Amino acid sequence: MNRFHEAFPEKGKPDSPGSGIGARAAQWPPVAGEYVVLRGNRGRHVAVSTLASPDLADELARLAPKDLCIVGKTETENIGIDKIIQNTITNPSIHALIVAGREPEGHRSGATLLALCEKGVDEKMRVIGSPGRRPVLKNVSRQEVEAFRSQVRVIDMIGCEDAGAIAEKVRDLAGNMHLSCGTTTIASTVKPLAPKLAEVVQAEETTAPELDRKGYFVILPLPERGIISVEHYANDNTLLRRIEGKDARSLYHTIIRNGWVSQLSHAAYLGKELERAALSMKLAFPYRQDGF
Repeated sequence: MNRFHEAFPEKGKPDSPGSGIGARAAQWPPVAGEYVVLRGNRGRHVAVSTLASPDLADELARLAPKDLCIVGKTETENIGIDKIIQNTITNPSIHALIVAGREPEGHRSGATLLALCEKGVDEKMRVIGSPGRRPVLKNVSRQEVEAFRSQVRVIDMIGCEDAGAIAEKVRDLAGNMHLSCGTTTIASTVKPLAPKLAEVVQAEETTAPELDRKGYFVILPLPERGIISVEHYANDNTLLRRIEGKDARSLYHTIIRNGWVSQLSHAAYLGKELERAALSMKLAFPYRQDGF
């Protein structure tokens, strides 16, 4: 902190717990995702995206290089990058983003991040020069994109799945954190932005569902045959048909495709129960429909 205030005396003292930035820091990152914030490292300078290599993110979190702030995967070239931008611009300590791991086929989120850093977005919020299928950022503004580009530089380690080598790069970057994208000049100091987040709706307790006019289902895992049997009954308890399948997905797709459910709540219930039945066969535990 002493070195920081020598370099940026205009910043004054750190924010007190009751100040705006201090209060926001307690809630950082603001956007949920599949990432790990290292304990005690929210003020560190390096973030890492492991693209389509989630196990690599876990390994880096275990190694916990001291200057690593946050690490997680990024498998999409649109929503995934939206989240990176939102979580970065709300933490002014982050000045480098290492992009490593396996590139997601088709999405090319790593190459899209590099293109974003170098060229930004066009008037339609499409990342200029991205090879991804749909590199259009729908959940951030141009101002937020430019704040991200001013705050960080993106380090290309795409294809590297050596956690030790990435941790070493984190340590190498620690002393040179203020170079922005594509420049050799000191990055501008960016005031943390509050991202425009979607409305949060609190889920309510469910009431007893209405009876589906198309009938009801009895689910029977048959592990000795390696299948799940689903008995479809009319509401007068007449057996209409049996549907058999090896996995939950093929069963509920067959049922929905044939129009044997008429309510969304019934379809959601059926999907949940079929997945539980499939899991019971995989993990060898008793399945009881509607049980917990």
